[in-house]
Amino acid sequence: MKHFDVFNGDADGICALHQLRLAKPLRSSLITGVKRDVALLGRVPVRRDSSVTVLDISLDTNRTALLALLEHGVKIEYFDHHFAGAIPEHPDLSTYIETAPDICTSMLVDRHLEGQHRLWAIVGAYGDNLAHAAQPLAESRRLQPGQVEQLRELGESLNYNAYGDREADLLIHPARLYETLRAYVDPFQFAANEPIAQALRAARWHDMERALGLLPSAVFAGGSIYVLPNEGWARRVRGIFANFLARMSPDRAHAVLTVRVQGDYTVSVRAPLANPNGADELCRRFVSGGGRVGAAGIARLPRDRLRNFMHAFDKTFDVRVAVTGGTPP
Repeated sequence: MKHFDVFNGDADGICALHQLRLAKPLRSSLITGVKRDVALLGRVPVRRDSSVTVLDISLDTNRTALLALLEHGVKIEYFDHHFAGAIPEHPDLSTYIETAPDICTSMLVDRHLEGQHRLWAIVGAYGDNLAHAAQPLAESRRLQPGQVEQLRELGESLNYNAYGDREADLLIHPARLYETLRAYVDPFQFAANEPIAQALRAARWHDMERALGLLPSAVFAGGSIYVLPNEGWARRVRGIFANFLARMSPDRAHAVLTVRVQGDYTVSVRAPLANPNGADELCRRFVSGGGRVGAAGIARLPRDRLRNFMHAFDKTFDVRVAVTGGTPP
């Protein structure tokens, strides 16, 4: 029987899969891509003699492909924390789905494996900007502050690599990154000895310095919107910049937009960390939008919908425009 591992290319998806395969080694074909490439189940061949593990992509977004696979006798296990909608009941489908704002897919896998490879769950949680959820896991392993910081840095660096609108924006394809990482049981060893881990960290800091020099395009009473330039570094840094803004101002919402090569926008939204709700609802109002309650995005926002998005952002987080800053490109 042929097996397919289908996973989001960000830190959470990679760390979730890594935990599973450390505990349950299995030869598989990998299907993944840039973070916003989430309609991945459609790439799995519809064949009865196969099985699939899905990690960190929305069931609702992949519903049609999921039902087609199940109809042809494909056995599927599904781990995720994004909006799922109605979950099908089928004897060949096992689901581990929870959409609470303080959970990520790596943590769901950690729970499923009863903590067998928890250090990687901590990396995934920090990568998903869930520091408050990662901390108790770190305490359960009696990690020192310096060790916690190393795992946080690694998680943010893995996550940084996944952002981009196309593979050319990334420093390394997520499948190659996972193949490199899978040789390491210990994340501390990976961070210390693997050149790609160090290269990602250096590039992340360089790109963040450029982002921190920008002014917001719109500032509202309860949140800010940044529109970054049409450059590869801006698309790479979009997610971790949004996470940074959320941590620095936990009572405010944030949106970071980057200009796609085609001229429209890709959007990352962060609800206030103090009240992490509404991001997915906001993004689902737009075609190609989705995510989770605390952090969501829109893969393609047409230029003529930018003002509509700003208005919806304002209304979602129950605020009104206060001042405006930089002009969107």
